[in-house]
Amino acid sequence: MNHTVQAPGDGYKWTALFISTLGMLMATIDASIVLIALPDIFRGVGINPLQPGNSFYLLWMILGFLVVTSVLVVSLGRLGDIYGRVRIYNLGFAIYTAFSLLLTVTPMSGHAAGIWLIGMRVGQGVGAAMLMANSSAILTDAFPPNQRGLALGINQAAAFSGTFIGLVVGGLLAPVDWRLIFFVSVPIGLFATIWGYLKLRELGQRRAATIDWPGNITFGLGLILVMAGITYGIEPYHSHPMGWENPLVLAAIGAGLAFMAAFCVVETRVAQPMFRLQLFRIRAFTSGVFASFLAALSRGGLMFMLVIWLQGIWLPLHGYGFEQTPLWAGIAMIPLTVGMLISGPTAGILSDRYGARPFATGGMVAAAGCFALLELLPVDFPYPAFAVLLFFTGLSMAAFGSPNRTGVMNSLPAEHRGAGSGMNTTFQNSAQVFSIGIFFTLLIVGLSATLSRNLSQGLTAHGVPAAVAQRAAHLPPVNTLFAAFLGYNPIQHLVGGSTFASLPAHQRAVLAGHSFFPTLISGPFLSGLHAALDFAIVASLLAAAASWSRGGRYVYTETTGPRAVVPAPVVTAPVARAPVVTAPAPAVPGPSPAGGAGGANGSTAGTEADRLSRRRSPRPPAATRERGRR
Repeated sequence: MNHTVQAPGDGYKWTALFISTLGMLMATIDASIVLIALPDIFRGVGINPLQPGNSFYLLWMILGFLVVTSVLVVSLGRLGDIYGRVRIYNLGFAIYTAFSLLLTVTPMSGHAAGIWLIGMRVGQGVGAAMLMANSSAILTDAFPPNQRGLALGINQAAAFSGTFIGLVVGGLLAPVDWRLIFFVSVPIGLFATIWGYLKLRELGQRRAATIDWPGNITFGLGLILVMAGITYGIEPYHSHPMGWENPLVLAAIGAGLAFMAAFCVVETRVAQPMFRLQLFRIRAFTSGVFASFLAALSRGGLMFMLVIWLQGIWLPLHGYGFEQTPLWAGIAMIPLTVGMLISGPTAGILSDRYGARPFATGGMVAAAGCFALLELLPVDFPYPAFAVLLFFTGLSMAAFGSPNRTGVMNSLPAEHRGAGSGMNTTFQNSAQVFSIGIFFTLLIVGLSATLSRNLSQGLTAHGVPAAVAQRAAHLPPVNTLFAAFLGYNPIQHLVGGSTFASLPAHQRAVLAGHSFFPTLISGPFLSGLHAALDFAIVASLLAAAASWSRGGRYVYTETTGPRAVVPAPVVTAPVARAPVVTAPAPAVPGPSPAGGAGGANGSTAGTEADRLSRRRSPRPPAATRERGRR
């Protein structure tokens, strides 16, 4: 049965924008706030995350949240299509708030506390996935096509900037009390949950459907196994600096890919699939989703690289103690957030008028240029140059993000907005996990080439016994990176507390000083960083190409009723600012947009989106494609 609710007054859309943006901001802040607070969290519960047996806690506190949201957003977006997007969104706020409170009151210590924290973060991720899966769909339902870019631009800017705001907030709150980083979400979540239940309205179409359990199970198992394999691939294995030769890692990735293949087969054979593969016949949707995946692949691991660069090298060289670097790294990255906050809404407004393609494509080309300029910076860079590059990187990323999201949501039939939004978010979040694995792998390869020799020679020259220096030099590079990332003094960690304490005072001062470790690691780090940035440049240019392939502006609309009139495509003459002329005639189904056939842009109005809707409704919908100025 098709449930359609008429929109309330015009002011409702701004209420929906505020509540949905608050949810996205809170979810993305909490995704990164833990990164900066990890040293205080582990000290608070009595766990040393750098001990070999404790790497499980470290990895899953960092990546568990992303893995859970990646796996669940499609299913939860589909549930929003069936039971109501507002209902699932409000439930997500309530769940998120409840698990934030449980994290605040962690009642134990040691390994039991570590398991508790990871379990509660998984629960928090379930709530966040409900928010992420339905936020864009709620806004698309509430705003008319000519204002969706503005709304989704503000929403996307909040999501992007929340990642970096979390670094600063975590750095400020965690030294006071690590529990505050979780408690800060509780009053906000309570307010938003109550207000959402009172103010948000179901405006989208709902259709009764059954849950696709085979699809959910095969998809969930496949994605979890692949991402777990990638996560453990950056962990050392026996004498190898990474785990890509670990049979368990290879088996997990292989089994995950097999489950994903089975999922694709299942989705073509069930009556009501969770993953709407038919939506990929809509060219604007397919191009936008793959552009989103490639863009996330280019930037997902970049934050870690920049933070390690700041915490492990630049900040110590400029007089900051290692324990101070997490907070100041977050502050140093503020220009990136400012660029995103300016560009997101602005690009969204412009895409409402001119379409997504020029801004999304231009944004990724500009991002590739910013990554190339970052390669030209010396390892001890002048901060003003770094800040300017961060600012323009933020401008470029948000110039892509909000128009691309708008283009994706505009291309979807109303009944599939939740599922389509979830599919896009899954591609984006899973790409971030893949990106972290790729960036760390490239960085560790660069470090492995010369770090061991540099470390052995440097430690021996400052009085460390040769046997201890050799042992430290052969520790996996990832341990050194994590030590710098967590705000520990890497040399004290590598040498060991008792050996370090036995050294003469002047040698301890040199080894633990602000310049020894940064000077030691600068060359190997720069080699790995350049390889990672080269990868980011290639991924950004591929994202630009995928974005350009979307064609002209596409807005799917539908009207239902016993006497619905199906209009013909809106045609824009290819001359400067020519008026739009509409001819009232029945739309004729044409070739799939993905196939590139059709009108001036290689597309037609009566496309797969129409046939997809007609399969589920006895009343024929009308589709209108609006081509704007390129």
